[in-house]
Amino acid sequence: MYQLGHYGVSLVVFSPVGFALLRLGRPELAFLTGAVMVGLAMLPDVDHRIPFVDHRGPTHSLPFAAAVGGAFAGAGQLLTSAGSDLGVALTLGPAGVGLPAFGFFVGALTVVAHLLGDVLTPMGVNFLWPLSGYRYSLSLWPAKSRIANYGLFAVGIFVASSTFVLAVRL
Repeated sequence: MYQLGHYGVSLVVFSPVGFALLRLGRPELAFLTGAVMVGLAMLPDVDHRIPFVDHRGPTHSLPFAAAVGGAFAGAGQLLTSAGSDLGVALTLGPAGVGLPAFGFFVGALTVVAHLLGDVLTPMGVNFLWPLSGYRYSLSLWPAKSRIANYGLFAVGIFVASSTFVLAVRL
């Protein structure tokens, strides 16, 4: 999947989260979460720039998603520990889901959204690297398909926009 396709998949994956945040009265968190997910949609493709790391290898796995989530959780803990206004402001709901937990969720979900985009292609994704060499693939279209990439982007815009309208009108 190319960049626009990954943006579209990220928007689709973000939409239920954005809906929930809007319904909880947290539009700032909805915006921040969407911006992070789209802004980092291509993060797993950093493997193109790392010598001796195969494309769709370690950075296209659930352990990488957990590592990114862990980095986000760590940043959230630093903000919370420092008594940052942002750390306090980002506590969610009556259950008090803290910034570290929310950070983990957003970081991991950002990577998982990318993996879901790549699983649509024939090359697939090895979710369970390094435990398994099996690549999961739906083999719907090649990553370079312009129709698929533009189509996924359009679907992502439509789903995110519709979700926003629905959340605001309810």
